[in-house]
Amino acid sequence: MKGILGKKIGMTQVFTKEGKLIPVTVIEVEPNVVTQIKTVEKDGYEAVQLATDTIREGLSNKPAMGHTNKANTTPKRFLKEIRGVNVNDYTLGQTIGVDVFSEGELVDVTGTSKGKGFQGVIKRHNQSTGPMGHGSQYHRGVGSLGTLLPMHVLKGKKMPGQMGNVQRTVQNLEIVSVDTENSVILVKGNVPGPKKSFVMIRTAVKKKDAKNTPADLITYVEVVEETPAEEVNEEVATEVAEETTTEEKTEE
Repeated sequence: MKGILGKKIGMTQVFTKEGKLIPVTVIEVEPNVVTQIKTVEKDGYEAVQLATDTIREGLSNKPAMGHTNKANTTPKRFLKEIRGVNVNDYTLGQTIGVDVFSEGELVDVTGTSKGKGFQGVIKRHNQSTGPMGHGSQYHRGVGSLGTLLPMHVLKGKKMPGQMGNVQRTVQNLEIVSVDTENSVILVKGNVPGPKKSFVMIRTAVKKKDAKNTPADLITYVEVVEETPAEEVNEEVATEVAEETTTEEKTEE
């Protein structure tokens, strides 16, 4: 098990050399810092706490600064624990980069979904509406809340309420590309949360150590067309001649 924290930038698409289109989510991964290592003897379980996204000291408080100072790092905005790792492979203050994952690996991505506010059952639970004509007395209501007995609403009844803004995990997503130069990971498909929200990438639980064959993507190379020397000399000669003619007319 391994993991890393990142920020969702948005979605785009890439193409393979066979012409196949792959929708991907772009996740920016700044260097993660190990701020705490939890052991069974001290904490009752094993976990590694990672932190990312540096903030200035004015936005932090003394307890948070004291916590990050133990790892000899600056205050961070986003901290998360990753369980199931081998704590012996980590040291306090260690920096983890985007190269911890490779192309073709399957991962689980956890994030906070977009908040939709207070919504009714039509949108929240995908229920059907009643007749929308004027003669109907029922349009977008909840409907029956239960039977006569046991004289109360049963637990779990689907009703209006807060929609979204909850933690969600999408499993078994394939890593399409790992850009170490720009610290970016391209994950196939979509991940929870809006743009600029933080996500946690971990090794897939249900398909542990599974790896697909990396897709052979098209790489774009910027081509600069060079102008032949003869054309350049002709253009320079034309400009000089025009300037000379203009100066002669001005003197006359």
